Amino acid sequence: MPIGPMVRRLFGRHEHRVAAIYRSVFIDIDAYGRQIGAWVPKARKILEVGCGEGAVTERLVDLYPGADILAIDVTPNVGRLFRGCRDRVSFVQKTVQAVALEQPGQFDLVILSDVIHHVPIAIRHELLAAVRQTVAPGGSLVFKDWERTATPIHWLCHAGDRWLTGDRVHYLDKGAADTLLAEAFGNLPIVAEARVTPWRNNFAMLVRG
Repeated sequence: MPIGPMVRRLFGRHEHRVAAIYRSVFIDIDAYGRQIGAWVPKARKILEVGCGEGAVTERLVDLYPGADILAIDVTPNVGRLFRGCRDRVSFVQKTVQAVALEQPGQFDLVILSDVIHHVPIAIRHELLAAVRQTVAPGGSLVFKDWERTATPIHWLCHAGDRWLTGDRVHYLDKGAADTLLAEAFGNLPIVAEARVTPWRNNFAMLVRG
């Protein structure tokens, strides 16, 4: 069992704030939310793959007040720290492969944030192929991950991911991410790119379905 959730639960009612402070060391999640909103101003039906405990989901609810959001993860703590209105949000423990079978082509916006480096290399193509199947014609995927670099901040990020989540993480560089997305979505699928503060390791891309 990963030690991260156990450690954070020790903070009791302060856990949400502690988790946010820890996360802010690596990414300005509000800036990331603003980038998503700038790229995709409107969305009706949203799928967030690998939503974790609901941090990005909180921003999506505010960004898209008229959208229905399905937030999924394979872990049992789906949306546990979400603070916001749940009227239009469904947190479900489910794989994207299952969603692709049940609701193919139904989502005009799909979000995949800091998931790929947690996915075993052997099944990354399968996961992205399933993600592609969920995107509606003309819809969008926002893909974000952390780029491997020979820097202290990356070593700290790797240590946190490895020991707090318990996953055997494998980071990729931007070029490898481009290749994965091209294989899943076809040639030249990336229509916009950005780096998210405070570290250039945070790269995000907008892909059109």
